[in-house]
Amino acid sequence: MSEADLARIAAALERMAPAALAAPEFGAEAFVWHTGPDRLEPVARVSRVDVGLLVGVDRSRDTLLANTRQFAAGFPANNALLWGARGMGKSSLVKAVHAAVRAEGHDLKIVELSREDLPSVARLLAMLRGAAPLRFILFCDDLSFSHDDQHYKSLKAVLDGGIEGRPENVVFYATSNRRHLMPRDMIENETQAAIHSTEAVEEKVSLSDRFGLWLGFHPCSQDEYLEMIAGYCAAHGVDVPAERLRAEAIEWQATRGGRSGRVAWQFFCDLAGREGVRL
Repeated sequence: MSEADLARIAAALERMAPAALAAPEFGAEAFVWHTGPDRLEPVARVSRVDVGLLVGVDRSRDTLLANTRQFAAGFPANNALLWGARGMGKSSLVKAVHAAVRAEGHDLKIVELSREDLPSVARLLAMLRGAAPLRFILFCDDLSFSHDDQHYKSLKAVLDGGIEGRPENVVFYATSNRRHLMPRDMIENETQAAIHSTEAVEEKVSLSDRFGLWLGFHPCSQDEYLEMIAGYCAAHGVDVPAERLRAEAIEWQATRGGRSGRVAWQFFCDLAGREGVRL
């Protein structure tokens, strides 16, 4: 093969190679991580509620707020796992706390990472490490693992950081319906089938132990459910007689088969629409 042929092949390969990624701009307050190619997509407007409107989660709110303030101020802070009942404001609390700490004058960023993109987390952490002294909450919503799921191995890079350690300017917050990030029947099945039952699931169950904070969320009472709705009405200027509001709210949750923060918000959205109030 001649030198001219080799030159043509090299030129063709160079054209096929992806362009080098531009250094990310960190002017926004929130980003979503995408792969193929790797990039941080700025979020123009974060969907969230004010931290003061989150009812029935006072202990979790205060604990996460204190931890986030420590981190934003440059002090040590823990990774946090928010687990428990569906629709009780786990992801809403993370976003609300981020906004509250920013309002106190800290330029704290938040980056959302999907569970499916966990294998790419080492590349994301390297990018965020290079952005110091900026500080980032790395947020993964609805985190859980199935029987044959290997994504949990990538999670260790966030929680333990491998040989480099977790970047000092990154803290990891995750939400899950499961305290141990895996189904209970999976734990029981593997325990029964294993020769050494404690070893069979220790690697996966111990993931939750790597979170310094465990914040539990439990189903709300009817009084808390009604208080949530009253708070939304006050915040958005929806004026409805108290007896009517109570009756309609209870009827709404009965048709949904339960009550939660999510159900309260869904009822309020319906009520605001019927009252002609824009949110």
